[in-house]
Amino acid sequence: MPISPYLEFSREEWSRLRDATPLTLSQADLDELKGLNEEVSLEEVAAIYLPLSRLLNLYVAKAQELFKVTDTFLGKPSEKVPFVIGMAGSVAAGKSTTARVLKELLSRWPNHPHVDLVTTDGFLLPNQVLEAKNLMTRKGFPESYDQRKLLTFLYEVKSGQPSVEAPVYSHLSYDIVPGEFITVDQPDILIFEGLNVLQRNDLSAVNVSDFFDFSIYVDADEANLEAFYISRFLKLKETAFQNPQSYFHHFTKLSEVEAVTMGREIWRAINLLNLKENILPTRERADLILRKGKGHAAEAVLLRKI
Repeated sequence: MPISPYLEFSREEWSRLRDATPLTLSQADLDELKGLNEEVSLEEVAAIYLPLSRLLNLYVAKAQELFKVTDTFLGKPSEKVPFVIGMAGSVAAGKSTTARVLKELLSRWPNHPHVDLVTTDGFLLPNQVLEAKNLMTRKGFPESYDQRKLLTFLYEVKSGQPSVEAPVYSHLSYDIVPGEFITVDQPDILIFEGLNVLQRNDLSAVNVSDFFDFSIYVDADEANLEAFYISRFLKLKETAFQNPQSYFHHFTKLSEVEAVTMGREIWRAINLLNLKENILPTRERADLILRKGKGHAAEAVLLRKI
């Protein structure tokens, strides 16, 4: 049997680690948190996300104790240092829904009610810059982000600075929204979600993952990811793309067969390439791997032991 740095739990084994943690989310709450084309049930929340929130609650408590010990040693008042959770994974893996559900559950624990969620989308370079650099078809690849701005944001948050601003990205216009920001004001926990947040940059002495206290990789095999992506593409064609202001409004003219073909071409030429080159190689850097099967249902959880 090969040696693994992870302890692997089946869905049933992991669900038993809930240890009577109460389910406080209603179906209405969950409906607001679900992403497009993602069927997340309350049973899934109870079996997968409640045990995960319990584990993270324990990690946060111990981190807070350690911060206090250090401050006591230095002879200064205790400072509030946010606990940062990094979340990585492929396009269409369900990271966004996972992050939103986890944020909601963590905010209901009594010792850390202030939980913020920020995605790396806001740190993409504006389309005008990407076009000038001939990078529009590499959007989501490491080189398409403003790394300096991204690292500065995490440095300021992790330093406990108040009112740190993150840029806003619009999926309607497919671009950064000028002059709009999300303000992160000394949260107890920050969930930082994005495709490549676990990647190491050989050209920089500091990496995004250096600011993480815990990291999660949302995993699925290539065939399932392609199916997720095409299904979502078809749903977007009938919903968000119908808005005349949508960057992708022209796709609404495609027949269903043409849309499936287009979705598959985009997946294989861009998203699958990014997955293989940049995202998947970072999976084993995560503290926890959430493995999904058909229908976005979690099948197993791997927790790092080394």
